[in-house]
Amino acid sequence: MNSRAATVPGHERPGTVRQVVGVLRILLAVLVLAAIVTQITDQLLNDAFDPAGYFGYFTIQSSLMNVVVLSVGGVLALRLAAEPELLARVRMSTLSYAVITGVVYNLLLRGLPADGSFVGISWPNEVLHVWAPALIVLDWLLAPGRPALAWKRIWFALVYPLAWLAYALLRGTFTDWWTYPFLNPGEPGGWPSVLIYIVIIAVTIIAISAAAIGLSRIGRRDSVAVAVDPA
Repeated sequence: MNSRAATVPGHERPGTVRQVVGVLRILLAVLVLAAIVTQITDQLLNDAFDPAGYFGYFTIQSSLMNVVVLSVGGVLALRLAAEPELLARVRMSTLSYAVITGVVYNLLLRGLPADGSFVGISWPNEVLHVWAPALIVLDWLLAPGRPALAWKRIWFALVYPLAWLAYALLRGTFTDWWTYPFLNPGEPGGWPSVLIYIVIIAVTIIAISAAAIGLSRIGRRDSVAVAVDPA
């Protein structure tokens, strides 16, 4: 029974590098969670915490996803030599969310003038919008044990952003509270500007996902994803 398990791909013992990656993933998950907890605590202490508003942000939701994905990926990296295809698919998706979060924040939102609302501690923003995305990209580029993903998995990364976008637009329409300024049709440019931003962000997510899938397939003619999960 043990000898049979030893021959199944992914059940071999992980190497030292993969185990180190596992530890680093768990540490990064703790750092991201600490940044979120710090923000919430800071806002609570200053009577500025709005749960519906705070947890409605794409950054916060995708960061919480990364806490879970990094933790699971870290534990499995300590136990298995190869990563399950489903985890690689989810990591590809959350990678694209982390990158788009960093790009949008640093190009469109950083440095915007204060609107008179509470301004909190700065380091959690840097963790969520700069350091975490950069380290998640490095993880995808350098960590061993990742399977080759099938190209059809590229659309998997769009499921959550489309659902979040529908929520954000419906909420803004009925409450006039817009998660991000570029989604507000009341800003200069109106709905055409909003639609342009949506298309650009969607195309960017697809491009990031395609790059991640392409990197997973470099030098590998046979897709592990197809062999393991033909669905």
